[in-house]
Amino acid sequence: MADLDIEYVLSQLSLDEKVSLTGGRDMWHTTPIPRLGIPSLRLSDGPNGVRGTKFFDSTPAACLPCGTGLGATWDVQLLREVGNFLGLEAKAKGAHVLLGPTVNVQRSPLGGRGFESFSEDPVLSGFLAAAYCNGVQDQNIIPSIKHFVCNDQEDKRMSVNITVGDRALREIYLLPFMLAVRDASPGSFMTAYNKLNGTHCSENKKLLHDVLRSEWGWNGLLVSDWYGTYSTTEAIEAGLDLEMPGPTRWRTITLSHAVSSGKVEEKLLDVRVRNVLSAVKEAHKSGIPAGCRETTRNTPEDRILLRRAAANSIVLLKNEDHVLPLKSDRTTAIIGSNAKIATFCGGGSASLNPYYSTSVLDSVRAKCGDVSFAEGPFSHLEFSLLDGLIVDTNGRPGFTFRSYLEPPEVKGRECIDKMFVKTTKFFLTDYSPPNLKSSLFWTEMEAYLTPDRSGLWDFGLCTQGTARLYIDGAEVVDNATRQEPGNAFLGAGTKEVIGTIDLVAGRKYKLLISFGSAPTSKLVKKGVVTFRKGGVRLRGGPKIDVEKAIEEATEVAKKTQQVVIVVGLNGDWEVEGQDRSDMSLPPHTDELITRVLGVRPDAVVVNQSGAPVAMPWADQAKAIVQMWYGGNEGGNGLADVLFGDVNPGGKLPLTFPKRISDCPAYLHSKSNKGRMIYGEGIFVGYRYYETIDLSVRFPFGHGLSYTTFSQSALRVQTDDRKLIVQLKLENSGDFDGSEVIQVYISHPKSSVSRPVKELKGFSKVMLKSKESIDVKIDIPIKYATSFWDESENAWTSEAGVYEVFVGNSSQSERFLCSTFETSKTFSWNGL
Repeated sequence: MADLDIEYVLSQLSLDEKVSLTGGRDMWHTTPIPRLGIPSLRLSDGPNGVRGTKFFDSTPAACLPCGTGLGATWDVQLLREVGNFLGLEAKAKGAHVLLGPTVNVQRSPLGGRGFESFSEDPVLSGFLAAAYCNGVQDQNIIPSIKHFVCNDQEDKRMSVNITVGDRALREIYLLPFMLAVRDASPGSFMTAYNKLNGTHCSENKKLLHDVLRSEWGWNGLLVSDWYGTYSTTEAIEAGLDLEMPGPTRWRTITLSHAVSSGKVEEKLLDVRVRNVLSAVKEAHKSGIPAGCRETTRNTPEDRILLRRAAANSIVLLKNEDHVLPLKSDRTTAIIGSNAKIATFCGGGSASLNPYYSTSVLDSVRAKCGDVSFAEGPFSHLEFSLLDGLIVDTNGRPGFTFRSYLEPPEVKGRECIDKMFVKTTKFFLTDYSPPNLKSSLFWTEMEAYLTPDRSGLWDFGLCTQGTARLYIDGAEVVDNATRQEPGNAFLGAGTKEVIGTIDLVAGRKYKLLISFGSAPTSKLVKKGVVTFRKGGVRLRGGPKIDVEKAIEEATEVAKKTQQVVIVVGLNGDWEVEGQDRSDMSLPPHTDELITRVLGVRPDAVVVNQSGAPVAMPWADQAKAIVQMWYGGNEGGNGLADVLFGDVNPGGKLPLTFPKRISDCPAYLHSKSNKGRMIYGEGIFVGYRYYETIDLSVRFPFGHGLSYTTFSQSALRVQTDDRKLIVQLKLENSGDFDGSEVIQVYISHPKSSVSRPVKELKGFSKVMLKSKESIDVKIDIPIKYATSFWDESENAWTSEAGVYEVFVGNSSQSERFLCSTFETSKTFSWNGL
């Protein structure tokens, strides 16, 4: 298709063919037109990897640190490398379009998909997004930057009306996308599920046509989020090129009739088709043939990059008395369930089947031979298929999976598909064996469990559909007779139903999950994406005596020379389809930390989450590390930092407040009768805390190092177009390391209310021990000074004196300060 003559092909298409090109063929492919040689495009979920064409039984893939982890690197060059790497992964999966990066704004710590996004700050988000997109496009893969716009929380995400003022919309929520268009021009945009000021984003002409295409001059492929198209004519007229997934709901004979009857002009349909054809032509440069087989990479070079990204994402929040780095020749205790299970990514469409994963416990053992472990009161029921407790009927870690067209009560029913599956979560939305012609079917998942301890065991089932668990023929869990709404399966599933049974260690038990697909569900849920085939998840583990588990942990801590407590969240707590209810760590976690710190004040607390958590023990702890979800190499990356092989250089991409009630979005983080008001306006994150002088746990941009940096000799100049910030940076300590120079601008005499200061530029610099370097940061004057003037419907840069603050966080102990002056007021639009 390199020589595709788009105008000629367009002239040869019938009306129905044109319509078909604007809708998906299936879950992950666009519609081909074989007679004209137009192939399908394959799209695949990102943003922290390339899953391929399956949720269920997917091809193994590389997993990068989550969005906030990448945001914590503050490293534009690394993000370009990451994008380039993702482009290569996309080629291995035969994907022409990668659905990422996610650049929505972390306006509240409770947002279910907050871990996917880079930051609470639009400038940091925009610069990193542009680098990511450029890296992907280096490999001729099309990035689809998402979700455009204001899908910043999950509550009623398909129906909620986000009400936000034009100034906040421009300065906070649109700005990351605007910067990405300016610096990378990503080949595709994905629209958000929600309404924006009364109109769904996928049919919002002001957003898609007036701002994105006309004002910004962007010319690419606009694709809906999956099932995020809600109309025929309105979406076409607003600018939505491609409805996904297929089979289409809206781009059918109905659209053909709308064109034939003159309700939609054919020349407007031609514009949509032309954009699809342009994407097909652009995708040809990747060299990926349509419908190619998915493969894997997993090279040594890839693993080095993944490990470097994981280590560079880690933020050292606190390190009193130089507790860190640890010594490899000392006895070490590792405490906490997050150390044993590799929590490599959050939940939802960002999740994937990793090539491998590295747990903190195994990674520390590789550094330090004498390691003790205590799990403590683990806060989730989770099977690890790597520990040999669960095997399928042939002895492999996993389940034997069988599917049927009739329910279990039909005697002699025929099995239409049988396979081995290495998972305990069966999300079947794209499950399509040859004999399955509808979304109604039944499955059995069979395995054998050999418990490693005797006593009571809890098992939990949640489902989108109906499900029952049998152990040795006895029903242990019934999640079919009565069902309550829950948040699994992107918000469409039931609450987890728990059953308890007494098991004997070493004895072999037969597990059988009986599942009916989504149409058998008794739930009717509004405001969620309801996938057609549904799924089921099994979890389980020994019933924990909380007090005994904490006592065991404290005893282990007493007996070793250094202690690491690894706690946090996982893909059950931070997941697409649901927001968190509060900032708390899982039950009993705070008590575990407090008790261990009581006997070992020098214990290192490692928190793993994609968003801020409450830390009531923070003042008590001497050393705190923020780990995020680190991808394949998360455990190794953390171990490298803990033992000093890598000097931590991460900085917080968002503020950690002390309480959720301190958050500026606290009163406006849920749908209220279908509407959510962004009442904090432009005062998101650090902009709010600093404006009202509210103390936080850890400020935006904060992050410590094992070495010591100093900044000096600040010089600020301007020319007709840019602000030039220069300074000297010195590493006066004993470790090589990196520092992030952060440039904040303030206009205290502005004609409108503005934050105390705002991030406008930054640079990450690597220095050897005792090395010094001159750093120069250029910032376009209009971006450094402007606010969105609602009365002018334009950006306005006011004449006057601006203050410059240069430091290593938004609340640096010692800022370098200067000023510059602009002589004229001017307004502007576009980029």
